[in-house]
Amino acid sequence: MSPLLTVQKITRVSGILKSSSVTEFGTVPQFCSNSIAEEMRKFMKLRGWGRLVAAIPLLAIVFLMSGCSTDMGVLDPKGIVADQQFDLIMITIVISIIILVPVLGMAFYFAWKYREANKANAEYKPNWSHSTKIEAWMWGIPILIIVVLGAITVAYSYKLEPSKALAAESEQGVKPITIEVTSLDWKWLFTYPEQGIATVNYVRFPEDVPVEFKLTSDAPMNSFWIPQLGGQIYTMSGMAMELNLMASEIGQYQGRGANFSGEHFGKMEFIAEATSQGDFDKWVSDIKQSSPALTEQGYDELAEPGVVETNDTYSSFPEGLFDRIVSKYGSSHNHSEGSEGETSSEATSSENGADK
Repeated sequence: MSPLLTVQKITRVSGILKSSSVTEFGTVPQFCSNSIAEEMRKFMKLRGWGRLVAAIPLLAIVFLMSGCSTDMGVLDPKGIVADQQFDLIMITIVISIIILVPVLGMAFYFAWKYREANKANAEYKPNWSHSTKIEAWMWGIPILIIVVLGAITVAYSYKLEPSKALAAESEQGVKPITIEVTSLDWKWLFTYPEQGIATVNYVRFPEDVPVEFKLTSDAPMNSFWIPQLGGQIYTMSGMAMELNLMASEIGQYQGRGANFSGEHFGKMEFIAEATSQGDFDKWVSDIKQSSPALTEQGYDELAEPGVVETNDTYSSFPEGLFDRIVSKYGSSHNHSEGSEGETSSEATSSENGADK
């Protein structure tokens, strides 16, 4: 049916309403109600076209999403922290379904039971006002759900505290690897204080080895996030944050900045790769032999706003660079578990001095 004919039908209904007088009680005359009902019945014959029109956006969404990446992010965990976060997501979804299914089911049930055509079977109580049983269910179940969700949230919040050492380190005695992370405009700088190397927009670490990320910013605040390995944590100037992660499988994982930080924030992505210990050691050795050093001047140029398309590597970097970046914005706030006023590079330097 053409759109013009549809408009004509609606106009006819509007004309009937305008030509019909309304009584002092606000009711519409019977002939008008019948006319509207007849017009609506004819109009409902357009449902087939309406459904087709409604289906077009859905088909377009399916078509457009068919080209999306198969990377499921947090729904495809590859680390022990991400596994626990995935469990929390699933628990929350299950509890939400337990809430939604009965509520939606009762909504449809009440609408069906008390429909106008079912007056003979639906009990009518115009003077009903209170039911202790209904009140108990209405208040008891939500309170129980809140208590359960609260207990789960508190337990997982403590378990997934970013600066808390992982079980592999605290219980099994596995020595973690320390990586310092600095967010810049619009790139990521990774420095390895123990290995003495640095990389840009690329970070590598051994699988099944705890990684202690020390994070700060030499630019507007950002957010460091590797979805398949664990939750994000903010990088802020003048502060040294800490995030403990561990990859349980060898592979490459997409990392990104999850906080708006200016013109090219969408390009603040990096690759996090987990390899075997042997491949990691060989990679470090190759960088030391073939890559240039990152000088103070080189860092100043790197810190200038801009996008870096390549994953650059450096055989060395200025000693204490991370600490100077943290302290250059005023008083240093160290949110790691080390001793007060001592950041990771200083701790490493003191340990190396003690060894000598």
